[in-house]
Amino acid sequence: MVTGYEKSEPARAEVDAMPGATLIEFGTPWCGHCMAAQPLLAAAMAGRKGVRHLKIEDGRGRRLGRTFTVKLWPTLVLLRDGAEVGRLVRPESEQEIARLLDLVG
Repeated sequence: MVTGYEKSEPARAEVDAMPGATLIEFGTPWCGHCMAAQPLLAAAMAGRKGVRHLKIEDGRGRRLGRTFTVKLWPTLVLLRDGAEVGRLVRPESEQEIARLLDLVG
């Protein structure tokens, strides 16, 4: 699992071209909801080596989040071969995140 939010974001075309399973986590390091989700994410991601995790800092002027219509943090977007297969906003349990990840196996 990635621990720090990336300030630089990939282009949407790069994300759309990523093969396999990708979990994009949109948020900020100062967001209380984002901080509360970290142990839940860590537990749900444990043992899921086949899922790429991108942790992208979001906010004003950040294009990637807008292309995914992110409105609240954290927002988890699950992709398979660049196509969205599921989404979770402000997860409250490890089980919620695990169910999302189960969509890609």
